[in-house]
Amino acid sequence: MQNIIQRELMINATAERIYNAIALAEQVVKWFPDTVSGDYRQGAQALFSFGEKHRSSVYIEAANPYHYFAYRWVPGGTNFTGDVRTVPNTLVEFHITELEPGRSKVSLTETGFAGLPADIAASSLQQNSNGWDFMLGRLQQYFSAEAK
Repeated sequence: MQNIIQRELMINATAERIYNAIALAEQVVKWFPDTVSGDYRQGAQALFSFGEKHRSSVYIEAANPYHYFAYRWVPGGTNFTGDVRTVPNTLVEFHITELEPGRSKVSLTETGFAGLPADIAASSLQQNSNGWDFMLGRLQQYFSAEAK
């Protein structure tokens, strides 16, 4: 069982702007979930909503401004809305490296699929693999639209 999803992209923006687009609730909703409710900060739990039917609790594991942001969630469309630390989950990590002024690399890693229940592990890996391709494209478009 594959345990990891990795993606990397270049964005024409500072590390600070990219970090804020990931780590601030009012900005993350512009490219990722439709809404964020709850306390979206390190050591707290929030709720991502995608459309009217899909919800996912997230626990913010780490927040190192302008460089690193990580959260845990239960992937795969399970609509899990409890404490994600009490069930098998995956860790989503964003590493941001500013390569030159106004140009940064974003590395996304999601790990933990092998630890999920067997009945959802493979489908969660596939769904999130495709989902990250789509969502990271939206993140890139968010900054492209801002530049215009």
